[in-house]
Amino acid sequence: MSQVVTIRQLRKCGESIASISRITGVSRDTVYKYLALDDLSPKMPVKRPGSSMMDQYRSVIEGWLDEDARSWRKQRHTAARIHARLRDECGCEASESTVRHYVARLKAERRESKEAFLDLVWAPGEAQADFGEADFYVGGVRRRMLYFVVTFPYSNVGLAQVFPGQNAECVCQGLRNIFEYCGGVPTRIVFDNATGVGRKACSTVRTTEMFAAFSAHYGFDYSFCNPDSGNEKGNVENKVGFIRRNLFVPVPRIGGTDIYNRHLLDRCMRLSERKHWRKGEPEARLFVEDRVAMAGLPENPFDVVRYVRPKADKYGKVRIEGKHLYSTDPALAGTTLIVGLGATDVRIYDEEGTFVCSHERAYGDAPSDSSQPASQIATLCSKPGGWTNSKVRACMPDMLRSHLDGKDKSDLRASLRTMRDEVAVRGWDATVTAMEMALIATGRVDAASVAVAAARCAGGAIAYDEPVDLSEYDRALGIGGR
Repeated sequence: MSQVVTIRQLRKCGESIASISRITGVSRDTVYKYLALDDLSPKMPVKRPGSSMMDQYRSVIEGWLDEDARSWRKQRHTAARIHARLRDECGCEASESTVRHYVARLKAERRESKEAFLDLVWAPGEAQADFGEADFYVGGVRRRMLYFVVTFPYSNVGLAQVFPGQNAECVCQGLRNIFEYCGGVPTRIVFDNATGVGRKACSTVRTTEMFAAFSAHYGFDYSFCNPDSGNEKGNVENKVGFIRRNLFVPVPRIGGTDIYNRHLLDRCMRLSERKHWRKGEPEARLFVEDRVAMAGLPENPFDVVRYVRPKADKYGKVRIEGKHLYSTDPALAGTTLIVGLGATDVRIYDEEGTFVCSHERAYGDAPSDSSQPASQIATLCSKPGGWTNSKVRACMPDMLRSHLDGKDKSDLRASLRTMRDEVAVRGWDATVTAMEMALIATGRVDAASVAVAAARCAGGAIAYDEPVDLSEYDRALGIGGR
C-alpha cells in the first residue's frame, strides 16, 4: 500500500509514467494499474479455492463415493485405492499424497453439505417411529432384543414396546398397543426405511401387505425418510437413546414381553413428567394437545396376524421361516394347515379353520422345535428340584441323564445353565449332542467343551485335505496311559 501511495503522490506532482517507473523501480504496467484503482477500501479476506489438477477427476471420484454409501462400511474405497484406480483406469499422474489430500477435502465438503439440517415444525398429533436395540435377560438368558419407539415431537413424549423381531407383525402390534394406550390414532407417522413395514426408493414407496391394511384400518397417513436422513426424524432418534439409558439400565430381567410391555408404557409416561426442553411446560401436559389432535379408534381393533399355508411333515410338524418347527396333532401329518403368525405367537388351524394349538413364536438363527423341552430349561435353572420329573430329563440320552442324575443341586444347576445358554445360540439338538460328546471325551460337562462341540455340531463335520495325526497331543496330555 505504501508503494501505491508513493505512485499516486508522484503522479499528483506531475511526474510522467516513465519517471515514476524509474523512481519506484516498478514496471509501467504496474504504475498504470495502481493509478487506475478506483477503490482502495479494505477487502474481506475470503479464501478463494484454487484450481487443482484433480478437478478433472472430481465427477469420477464422487461416483465412487456415492457407490460406497450403498456398500458395507468395511468394503469401501480408501484414498490409496482411489489413487490406484485413477492411475490404472484414468491415466492420472498425480501422486498418492495429492490424491489423498483431495479426497479428504472432497469428503469434508460432502459431510458438511449433509449436516445442514432444517428446524422442522411438527403439529400436535403427528408422530415418528423407529427401532432401537438393548440387552434383556429373558428367562435367565441374556439376549439382544429390539424395542419399537413412537414419539410425538410436539410434546416430546415417547412410548416404547419390546419385541424379539423387526418385522411387520411387530411394528403393527406395537402401534396397536400404543394407539390403545393413548386412546387415539396419530394423524401422520414418519418411519425409517429400516423398519419392517416398507421403504422408500427414490420417489416410490413400497409397503408390506399387512402394514397397508393396518394403516387403512386405522386411517393414518404415513411417510418414509429419505435414505441416510436421520435428521428428518431426529426426535425419535434422540428418544431411542434416552429410553435405553433411563429404562434399560441395568439390564432388565423379564419373563415375557407381553406383560413387560404393558408396564413399560406407564414407565415411559413417567419419564414425561419433566419440562419440555424448549417450551418450558411439562411434556405430559403438552401431550394432552397431541391426544386431542388424534383421530378416534375404530370400533374393532386390527388383528395383527399374517396367514401362511404350510404342509405338515410326517410327524405333524410345520416348518416356518426355514428353521423353526411347530408341533401340531400327529393325526394332521401330511395335510396342509393354516398358520397365523403374530408378533409373539403362532396359531395353528386345520384346513377348515378349526383351532388346533398355539405356540410362542421363535426368532433368531438357532433352529428350534416346539416339541423339544428347551422352554423348561430356564425354569429348571431356578428350580432344579423339579429335575427328576421334568420333560428335559425325559428327553436326554441315557448316559447324559445318568450323569446329571448323579450331581448335587448346585452342580446340576450349573450344568443346566450351560445347557440353557447354549440352546439359545445353537438349538436343542446341537447342544444335547455336544454335552454327550463332552462327557465321553472329558468325563464332565463344562461350558467351554460344550460350546466348542456345539459349534462343530451346528456347523457340520470338518473335512481335512490330509489325515490329521493327534499322537503328539496324546503324549503331551498323557492320554492312553502314556
